Amino acid sequence: MSTLVFLEHHEGTVQKGSLGVLSKAASLDSETAGVLIGSGVSGLASQVGRYGASRVLVADDEQLDAPLPQPRIDVIEAIVREHGFENVLFASSVLASDIAAGLSGRLDAGLNWDLADLSSADGELVGSTTALEDTVLVEVGWVGTPRIALFRSGALEPSETGGGEPQVETVSYSPAEHSVKAVMVEQAHEEQTGPSIEEADILVTGGRGLGGPEGFKPLEELAAAMGGAVASTRAVVDSGWYPYQTQIGQTGKTVSPKLYIGFGISGAIQHKVGMQTSQVIVAVNKDPNAPIFTFADFGVVGDVNDIVPKLTALVKERRGS
Repeated sequence: MSTLVFLEHHEGTVQKGSLGVLSKAASLDSETAGVLIGSGVSGLASQVGRYGASRVLVADDEQLDAPLPQPRIDVIEAIVREHGFENVLFASSVLASDIAAGLSGRLDAGLNWDLADLSSADGELVGSTTALEDTVLVEVGWVGTPRIALFRSGALEPSETGGGEPQVETVSYSPAEHSVKAVMVEQAHEEQTGPSIEEADILVTGGRGLGGPEGFKPLEELAAAMGGAVASTRAVVDSGWYPYQTQIGQTGKTVSPKLYIGFGISGAIQHKVGMQTSQVIVAVNKDPNAPIFTFADFGVVGDVNDIVPKLTALVKERRGS
C-alpha cells in the first residue's frame, strides 16, 4: 500500500499536524512518502525522515511561493498519476482542505474528511470519525483508489519512528493555465506570542465561568509563565470574549497537549471531543457537579478568580521568574 502525505510548512518548519499524519501512515505498514511544495523548501526534506517518510518529493519553484491551492493541486495530481499512490493524506487546515477537495475532483477520487484516526485491514484503509454530535465513533471507507483523507486538527501526534534521511526526489512544476490566474497580493499574519493551541504542550483554557473577557488576562499571564497557550470554548467565542482561532471543540479545533487546564468550563460534549485526548486534564470549577469532573484526571472545586493568580505566582516562584 503506497501513501503520499502533504507536508504543509510555515516559516521554515513542517507543521505538527502534517508530521502526525505522516507518522500514522508510516505505522500502517505502508510505503510512505511526503510531498513538499513551495519556494525554497528543499532544505525541509531532512526534517521528515525520522517521522516515517522513506522518500520526499519536492516541488521547489518560485511560482509556488504563495500558499495558493490550485498550483498545489497541479503538483499532487501529477505525482499521483505518475507514481500511482493509493492514498493521499492531509492534516486539516484551510489550505489543505482546499487542496484535498480540488484533488478529489481532479482525480474523481473519494474524500473522507474530519477523520480522527486511521487503520488498515486486509490491505484497505479504514478511517474513524465521529457522529451524532460527536457522541459515537464510526468507521468509514473508500470504494476505490486513490483514497483521499483529511484529518481533524490535532487528531494525530507526531512520532519519531523513521530511519533517518529520506530519499529526496525533485518534481518539476508545470502549471495549468487556470492555476496561475489567481495572484496573492498580500499575506497578513496575525500577531501572536507563544505557540498556537495546536502546537502547545500546555493549554490554559477558559470558559463562561470566567465571567467576561477580562477573565482571560489572568489566564494569559498563567500561560506565559508556564510556556503554554490560551484556548477557549464555543460559548466564549460566541460571546465575543476571545478569538475564534482559540476555540476547542466540535466546531473549533482538536488538541492533544501534554497538559490541559480548564478554568470555568462545564465540560459539554462538544468541547470534550476537542480535548479528550490530552495526556493530563485538570479542571477548576466552583460547581462540584460540572460534567468536566467526570473525565478530568484532577479536579479543583473553587473560584477561578482566587486560584489563577495564586497558581501563576507559584509557577513563577518555582521557575525563578
